[in-house]
Amino acid sequence: MRILGLDPGYAILGWGVLDFNKGKFKPVAYGSVTTEAGEPMPARLGKLYASVMEIIAEYEPEVAAIEELFFNRNVTTAIMVGEARGVAILACNNSGIDIAEYTPGQIKQAVTGYGKAEKKQVQFMVKSLLGLKEVPKPDDTADAVAAAICHGFSAQGAASSRLAELIAKAK
Repeated sequence: MRILGLDPGYAILGWGVLDFNKGKFKPVAYGSVTTEAGEPMPARLGKLYASVMEIIAEYEPEVAAIEELFFNRNVTTAIMVGEARGVAILACNNSGIDIAEYTPGQIKQAVTGYGKAEKKQVQFMVKSLLGLKEVPKPDDTADAVAAAICHGFSAQGAASSRLAELIAKAK
C-alpha cells in the first residue's frame, strides 16, 4: 500500500509518501510545500492545491492520511489552516484517493504508543521506524510522515480485525 501523509498548513504543508507492505514501511519521498507570508490567501491555497496534485501525480498513492485540525486559541489561524486542509482534501478527492483522517493524539499513539507524546518523541520514532539517518525537516514534514505511519498501522489493525471476524464466523 502506498500512503501519502499530509500535515496541512497554509505557510508550510508537510507531506510524506511511504510504502507499507507486510508490516514494514519503506520511505519513498517526503518534503514540504511553503507559501509566502505576503501572498494573498487565494494564491497560497492555489499553490498548495497544485503542489499536492503534483505529488499525487508523481507518486501515485492509494490513500492519503491527513491530520485533523487541532484547534488552538487563535481562531484566525485555525480558519486559515482549515482552508489549507480543505484544499489538500480536495486534491486527494479529485484524484480519486481514499482519505483517512486522524487526530494528533491518534497519530502520536500509533507512532509512539502514547497519545500525549512530545513532538521530539514522535520525531525520534519516525526516524527509528523508517531507519532514517535524521528526522525529516521541517517539523511539518515529520508530522506528515507520522500520519502515514499511523495509517499503515491502523490499516494493518483493521485488516487483522476483519480477518479475526471472518475466522470467528467460519467456526
